[in-house]
Amino acid sequence: MKKSAACLIVLCAVLVFLYMPIIVLIVNSFNASKFGGEWAGFTFKWYEALFSPRNREIWLSFKRSLYVAGVATLFSCILGTTAAMALNRWKGRLQTAHYALVYMPLVMPEILMGISLLMMFTALDVRCGMTTVMIAHITFCVSYVAMTVLARLQDFDDRITEAAYDLGAGPVYTFFHVSLPILMPGIVAGGLLAFTLSIDDFVITFFVTGTGADTLPLKIYSMIKHSRQMPVINSLSTLMLAFTCLLVGVSRLVASRRPGKRLRSAA
Repeated sequence: MKKSAACLIVLCAVLVFLYMPIIVLIVNSFNASKFGGEWAGFTFKWYEALFSPRNREIWLSFKRSLYVAGVATLFSCILGTTAAMALNRWKGRLQTAHYALVYMPLVMPEILMGISLLMMFTALDVRCGMTTVMIAHITFCVSYVAMTVLARLQDFDDRITEAAYDLGAGPVYTFFHVSLPILMPGIVAGGLLAFTLSIDDFVITFFVTGTGADTLPLKIYSMIKHSRQMPVINSLSTLMLAFTCLLVGVSRLVASRRPGKRLRSAA
C-alpha cells in the first residue's frame, strides 16, 4: 500500500503538537536563562538548586506521593485481582452490574469523581488528609488493575487448575502456586500502571487533600502560582517525566509476556 504524503504530514503535525511542549520543558530545564525566553547556555544549576536544602518541601511532598502511590498500588492489586477473577469466573446480571461499576472510573471525568468523593467525606464528617487521599487513589486505581488482570485472564487455561485439583492440590495451594504465578505479569503491569497514575494525579487529589497532605503534583501547582523558581519546576517535571516513562516501559514489558512462554520454559 502506497503511503500518502498528506497522511505523513498530518502525522508529523500531530506529533509536534503533542510533544513540542514537553520538549520545550526539558530543554528549558538545562537553560541557564531564568525566564526561558532565550537560550543562555547549557547548565545543570537548576538541578543543583532542586536538590538544595531550601527546596526541602519539594522532597517532602515527593515522599508523600510515593507513600500514597505505594499504598494505593498494594490495595488496588489485591482488590483489582479479586474483582477480575470474580468477573471472569461468574456470569449473570449481578456480574454485569459489577463490571459496569468497575469500568465506570475509567470513563468518568476526574473532576466528577473528585467532587463525589469530597461530598462523601463531608457527609461522613471525615477530615480530609492523607487517609482520604489514599482512599481516593485506591478508588480509581482498582479499575485499572482489574481491567489489566481481566485481560490476562482471557488467555488463562482452566485445565491447568483442574489438573492441580486432580493431583490433590487444595484451592489455596492451587491459587498461590498455579494461578498466581501465571497472573503475576498482569498484576505487576496493572500495579505499575496504578502507581504511575497515582503519583501523577492532580485533579482528584486536589479535592480530597487536607493540611499537610500536599502531594508532589499539588506542590508543583503551588510553585507555579506563587514561586519564582520556574526553572526548578522544569527540572522537577523532567525528572518526573523520566520516572513515569520508565514505569510505563516496565509495565508494557511485563504485560507483553505470555503465560505460554513461562510454561514452556518451566517445562
